[in-house]
Amino acid sequence: MRFKGLDLNLLVVLDALLTERNLTAAARSINLSQPAMSAAVARLRDFFRDELFAMSGRERTLTPRAEALAPAVRDALLRIQCSIVSGDPFNPAQSDRRFKIIVSDFVTLVFFEKVVERVAREAPAVSFELLPLDDNPDELLRRGDVDFLILPEMFMSSAHPKVALFDETLVCVGCPTNKQLPRQLTFERYMSMRHVVARFGRTMKPSIEEWFLLEHGLKRRVEVVVQAFSMIPPMVSGTARIGTMPFRLVKHFEKSFPLQIIELPLPLPAFTEAVQWPALHNSDPASIWMREIMLQEASCMATPSESRDVSATPNLPALGSKNHQSRLRHSVKFAASLRCAKLDVVDELK
Repeated sequence: MRFKGLDLNLLVVLDALLTERNLTAAARSINLSQPAMSAAVARLRDFFRDELFAMSGRERTLTPRAEALAPAVRDALLRIQCSIVSGDPFNPAQSDRRFKIIVSDFVTLVFFEKVVERVAREAPAVSFELLPLDDNPDELLRRGDVDFLILPEMFMSSAHPKVALFDETLVCVGCPTNKQLPRQLTFERYMSMRHVVARFGRTMKPSIEEWFLLEHGLKRRVEVVVQAFSMIPPMVSGTARIGTMPFRLVKHFEKSFPLQIIELPLPLPAFTEAVQWPALHNSDPASIWMREIMLQEASCMATPSESRDVSATPNLPALGSKNHQSRLRHSVKFAASLRCAKLDVVDELK
């Protein structure tokens, strides 16, 4: 079918090429033979009067015209898929939908595992593909390449709809045999100790506490960098190192790796884990159903203060307590003091 001279079937070919940037891979992704793909590319170049691709060494790069076409082509195909092709009613019990979700190890272990168990009971043919944090998750959402993104809300863009799931706090952890770890940490002591830190994605994005310190021009004494929070416990076990982790994840690992839990000497408020989805999926019945499942499971989670064993962690203020609120009120003053303390910490690290 042609629309104003353009064969609309070619949009599928163009989208595959813009995604794969490789003729063979693009042909395979849409089940076209190599000759048919080459013929389609020739027709696209003729219609747009542009080469669309150029070779730079061994890599195929997009021309400016192709770069400009990419978001519009993907948006058009997604709208057709969401509003026309996928217009049938969604029946969870009969669906074989596969949800692609970007989610951290932390959220997988303390939250999403429960979602998977529930879905297995209510929709046994529904499956999941859990993906690691990408350096450009907004682009994956825009393209509809993932169904959901679960991250701290502060790191999400405003380009797509989102909803809060649960609040979490960070704590400092170390081995119970670590005699260098006091029951109460000062900021200077925290900065001078040897740290295991988690960084994410190909560009090694910092976790929340490291982001906070970097915002104030401060760096800790980092001895080990790991790819996920779940790798911190084995790296501090039996050592003098410390790590900073979400409290719920620490409780999850307590039986496998006994950990000493210390209040983090940083004025960080609780952060909110949220779920985000492509704007074009906002009215998708399957997406709506999955969102409802996640929200219902999140509402059943205990708050960090409720899940704490007060006798085991006496130094940790409960969320919402006067002590916790006092720490938040002093956050601004503390931020200023960080800058003043910077030289002292640097001298101590030397």
